[in-house]
Amino acid sequence: MPHHDAVQYDFDTPPDRRRSHSIKWSRVAGRDVIPMWVADMDFAAPPPVLQALQTQIAMGDMGYAAPWPSLMSAIVDGIARDHDWNIDPDWIVLLPGVVSGFNLACLLAGEPGDTVATLTPVYPPFLSAPHNAGRKLVRSDMVQDGAQGGRWVCDFDDLAARCTSRTRLLMLCNPHNPVGRSFSRAELSQLGEFAVARDMLICSDEIHCGLVLNPNTPHIPLATLSEDIARRTITLMAPSKTWNIPGLSCAFAVIPDAALRRRFQRAAEGLMPHTNVMGLIATEAAYRDAHDWRLALLDYLRGNAELVQRSIASMPGIRTTPVDATYLAWLDCRELPKEKTQNPMAFFEANGVLMSDGRDFGAPGFLRLNFGCSRTLLNEALTRMQHAIAHI
Repeated sequence: MPHHDAVQYDFDTPPDRRRSHSIKWSRVAGRDVIPMWVADMDFAAPPPVLQALQTQIAMGDMGYAAPWPSLMSAIVDGIARDHDWNIDPDWIVLLPGVVSGFNLACLLAGEPGDTVATLTPVYPPFLSAPHNAGRKLVRSDMVQDGAQGGRWVCDFDDLAARCTSRTRLLMLCNPHNPVGRSFSRAELSQLGEFAVARDMLICSDEIHCGLVLNPNTPHIPLATLSEDIARRTITLMAPSKTWNIPGLSCAFAVIPDAALRRRFQRAAEGLMPHTNVMGLIATEAAYRDAHDWRLALLDYLRGNAELVQRSIASMPGIRTTPVDATYLAWLDCRELPKEKTQNPMAFFEANGVLMSDGRDFGAPGFLRLNFGCSRTLLNEALTRMQHAIAHI
């Protein structure tokens, strides 16, 4: 395998997205504000992915495309290589995005009026998907475990108390957005067995599985834990976050159980557009040819994560926890002086840094910071935050 380091791939000089159609950057157009909100990175997509897309463009073919054998093999081989999970290509259902996938899963969860459980704080579409399907959301707030360095963990007593016989689906985010957890085998086993005991479906959004920064917390696909867990689990994955191609709208569900897979596919009929040819081309290239790029990216993101940890530790009134996975830091701003920072997002935006509002994740007083950017830009953003707090 070729040597991977940040010299081979230049993460320090990303493309100038101010001049692109990026939603991340267009939101701050014309203002001296650094956008660190929506979950896409500022880096260029991997060279092998760009080359594959350019080859397709040169052919001039932008028509409908059906999946082809080498695409499916690239996905299967990539998941085996990266996550030690041997899947059958027949288990894969292509999707235009993981959000579509968990909205479909909610449609399979019992009957209208039944409930769907999830662990909060969580990525905002988790909070709206049950309602979209005529189901009700059951939220179980995670708690911080001092023995694990303040990492967020499931409160199993609370989860059990909130779920009823009408709770038909457990929606899990692993690695977890926004708290940055890569859940342990013990935690996942307990969650899986909880769902088995109550005969619940599981939808596991594992879109950030390729972005584990902590070597001591490898990603464990939930469906690998037991046959009982696998047969009720819809696992959602995509190359979009790991290889920074979210705008190409290509994801997939991995559903080992044939009957559950057919139900999922039937629910998608007429609702889900087909995945586009460029997304499929990029997916194959990412899984097959961009492994080295991913390893180099992880090295760079580890450095960014350490910088965030050090800087936040020096900011009075803000706390954060170690990031096992993702390029997202979860900041607890509840100890900032309330008279100036009642709305922490607005406070920092006025001081030149735009982050995601914790209220959208079900957690007022928190912010999510996206550190998937150049070290220089990250340093500038953190300096602005320190300056803002120093002058409250």
